[in-house]
Amino acid sequence: MTTPSFSRLGSSNAYDITRSNLLARQTNLSNLQDQMTSGKRVVVASDDPTSAAQAERSLTRITRIAADLRALESQRSAISTAEGALGEASEALQTIRERVFASGNAAYSTEQRKSIAFELSGLRDQLFQIANRKDASGLPIFGGLGSALAPFTGPTAPPQDYTFNGLPGQTANSDVGIPLALDGDSGFMHKAARDGVYNVKVSNSITGIIPNNRTLTTTSVSLANSSLVNGSAYSISVTGVNTTAGITTVTYDVAENPNVGGPYTGLTTSYPSTQTGIIPVTVMPGISLTITGTPAVGDTIKVDPSASIFSVLDNAIKDIGGATDGNDVTQAVGQALNNIDIGMARISAIRGQAGDFLNRADRISSNQGKRSIDLEADRSRVEDLDMIKGISEFQKQQTGYQAALQTYAQVQKLSLFNFIS
Repeated sequence: MTTPSFSRLGSSNAYDITRSNLLARQTNLSNLQDQMTSGKRVVVASDDPTSAAQAERSLTRITRIAADLRALESQRSAISTAEGALGEASEALQTIRERVFASGNAAYSTEQRKSIAFELSGLRDQLFQIANRKDASGLPIFGGLGSALAPFTGPTAPPQDYTFNGLPGQTANSDVGIPLALDGDSGFMHKAARDGVYNVKVSNSITGIIPNNRTLTTTSVSLANSSLVNGSAYSISVTGVNTTAGITTVTYDVAENPNVGGPYTGLTTSYPSTQTGIIPVTVMPGISLTITGTPAVGDTIKVDPSASIFSVLDNAIKDIGGATDGNDVTQAVGQALNNIDIGMARISAIRGQAGDFLNRADRISSNQGKRSIDLEADRSRVEDLDMIKGISEFQKQQTGYQAALQTYAQVQKLSLFNFIS
């Protein structure tokens, strides 16, 4: 027969254990209440360190995306302003082209052409202001890789009568952004080897102009081999015209400035005397043109590169406004129309680039928005509270806490002193 063992549990010890258990239950109940109030399962990092770290990483990425989107909106605004400015520039050039074409009307008087030249001057100034336009932050929208607050200056002394005060080139896109400015050098400035923009003017070194009893005009300059173009200016001088046996032979020299491969002297071409002279000039490196009409000794054709669309307009204003006869008008209008068309093509190209940037900005904004939603979902999965589960757990903890309180109250009444009394 075994002897039962007895152990004595002191009232103080029982009180401490019960008090500790009750406080733990109260703490759990309070934590559940905080979670239900905030809707978060992880209120502080100690609730779930791993989930808290994951939520913090998601929040950091969401914050970065928000900052990138704010920067993108600023970039989009600048490029949108630039695209609108290029639209205005295209409209201005179209108006200029129409007025230049109208000035070729044979019925117009010299005074009417001077009036058109004055109108063209105002449109040229408008185009120049567009090229130097700034965005809402006061930065030039055609500054390229960086420029002064006024990217374009001029006119200055030839040959570079207008200049781009910046670093030509286009800033590259990033994964989350687009450039803040467009390359104005590409849109408004001309390069001889790329664009072939030359102004060709016909005169006579003796009389100053081509007499009314004959004509002499040229085609616009054509690029034959851009790799050979050096950007020099040329002067074609007719040194001899001889007619023998129904064949007219024209002798001419070509001077080059600055002199790279020239001068080219003693060049000749022949054509039937009964026909209008057609003289192809192909000796200029990389470029060519054709002289048409009745050449005479002393005739001079100046071939000067145009540095920008602004210098093209300056030449048109000067040549149309100063035209004294039909030959001058034909030459001036033909040159201006060709060079304006080239300038419009350059502006159209850079405007298309602006449109591509804006489309890219839309794609980036959409992708970043989707990414932000995904990160919010990831954050919610590790941090947010399942409300149904939370309410169930809260009710369970509440019931347990109430039961513990009631049980302790009943046990406290079970003592020898209470029984004796």
